[in-house]
Amino acid sequence: MNQEERFWPARLRWRLRGATMWPAFVALTLLQGVIVHLLPPIRTGVDLIPGILIATFANLFLIGAVAPFLAWRIGARRPGPPAPQQAAREVLVDRIGTGLLLAGLLGVLAAGLAARPVVVSETEDTEENARAVRGYVLRSGDEELIRNLETANTIRLANGYFRTCIARDDRRRNFCLFVNTNEDPTGITHDPSAEPNSAYKAR
Repeated sequence: MNQEERFWPARLRWRLRGATMWPAFVALTLLQGVIVHLLPPIRTGVDLIPGILIATFANLFLIGAVAPFLAWRIGARRPGPPAPQQAAREVLVDRIGTGLLLAGLLGVLAAGLAARPVVVSETEDTEENARAVRGYVLRSGDEELIRNLETANTIRLANGYFRTCIARDDRRRNFCLFVNTNEDPTGITHDPSAEPNSAYKAR
């Protein structure tokens, strides 16, 4: 058997030893997209498809640029393996790429979990604002405000600080409140201005 005939079976055996990166890429990219959607690292959230696209581009960078570079650096520092050099390099790239994909998954999961308390806190503040405004209006006994309570519109001015407006019957005037959920109990102050939140926010 000549050298070329011995080369290809050896290379095939080595490539089969390192055939995990691309299956891992597909599975972990989809999983990362789901994690980014369910545990978004930002307050505004991330939809599923954009999350998968973000994970795809990030993982392609890892296996297309970072993994070959690291394989080249590692391969240059250790003695050559008892196998065709190109096949050994492909196996090394595959293993490093798979490791980077797993590290990326852990990074996405850690970022999502770290941001989770912030997202939960923001949701709780928003819900507390709604409860406080509803309670204030019901206690006021103002039938016009009670009748139009479903028109309540809220903007966030700062962390735990909101401005909520309820439209009057003619819809040209508003009854507005500043709500501070950082206080215990929640602080509510009437805003003399009747301008809607859209105009207030545009200042």
